[in-house]
Amino acid sequence: MPDASKVLHPEDIAEISRGAGVKTRPLIGKWNCESNRITSGITAFAPGTGLAEHTHNVEESVMVIEGEAAAYVDGVRYELAAGDVTWVPAGVRHYFENRGQGTMRIYWVYGGHDVTRTLTATGETFEHLSERDLNVGRRA
Repeated sequence: MPDASKVLHPEDIAEISRGAGVKTRPLIGKWNCESNRITSGITAFAPGTGLAEHTHNVEESVMVIEGEAAAYVDGVRYELAAGDVTWVPAGVRHYFENRGQGTMRIYWVYGGHDVTRTLTATGETFEHLSERDLNVGRRA
């Protein structure tokens, strides 16, 4: 019989409000440990919203699963549509914005489980999805 603890269904995971029309469902199961080298989740953006420019201590891959996005990576703008994927190396400044008329959803994967975010504007660093992370750095 399959081990159900190895499966996460997004609808079973509480959504975390990031404010200003941005909500995240972290797909981090109990297997997110030293031997697991990724952290993943799904974030939904209302039209015209995004997060402030930042960097991470690990690499990040983002796939647009619904809608249209503008990805800004190291100062360069990329237009992304559903199915498009982008990769951001550790330490590279970036952010994503919803440029479409409907909800934009992305699936993100970090190359690590101890992820931090550093805001470009202030240099402040905090743990990814920590209380501080949820209350700073939104774009509206």
